Amino acid sequence: MTDTKIIAMWSGPRNLSTAMMRAFGNRADCTAMDEPFYGAYLAATGADHPMKEAIIASMECDPDAVARQCLGPFATPVCYQKHMPHHMIGGFPLDWAARATNVFLIRHPRRVLASYARKKQSVTERDIGYRRMLEIDRHVTEMTGKTPVVVASEDILAEPEAMLAALCAAVGIDFDPAMLSWEAGPRAEDGVWGEHWYDAIWKSTGFSTPESLDLPPELPDHLAEIEAEALPAWEAMAARRIGAGKGGSKA
Repeated sequence: MTDTKIIAMWSGPRNLSTAMMRAFGNRADCTAMDEPFYGAYLAATGADHPMKEAIIASMECDPDAVARQCLGPFATPVCYQKHMPHHMIGGFPLDWAARATNVFLIRHPRRVLASYARKKQSVTERDIGYRRMLEIDRHVTEMTGKTPVVVASEDILAEPEAMLAALCAAVGIDFDPAMLSWEAGPRAEDGVWGEHWYDAIWKSTGFSTPESLDLPPELPDHLAEIEAEALPAWEAMAARRIGAGKGGSKA
């Protein structure tokens, strides 16, 4: 189909992004893509990530070819694409995003860091991608003349049906109740890295319980420094999230 609505969902790690891929992938009218630029990012940077060689071997690693893949054609009316901002390094094409409906999924960086540090020992601000997310947000706005949608994972967990309905309305598709639950286990669209990262989502059948309105305790010093780096970008985007005030964390 050449008229597929492409939803590019930009999110850092540990941010409900795979659950959102499950929700959209559970729609009968939707194809899902899992981090299509991951292999290209690893091949270009040599970054030390779990399962690095297996990831590079499993997918297209030419960023220009990946950009073409992101534009289809697709066999469904909707294509949901899970993207990581830090994968879009300098020199990687971004003009394809002008043909997508761009959404930014955010979570307070303290929550992200507390979770991410349990999976990866070495963490930088670039890994969680907030400053890069804001750069992409501004670049997409300049390319399209449209301000992308922002949604917070805390708000989705607080009110899944209401927030997913609001998100669907914001991107111009009908809400489908099938988005609220799914069968446990891996899915065909999951990247090979799911073996390392997706243990919780493979056990899940729907969105987890809401997060506490209170933030986690203060982080160790090295993570607190990263939180401080990320906060201005998070605050800039959080100020315009849809459903603001419906839940989420104290900031």
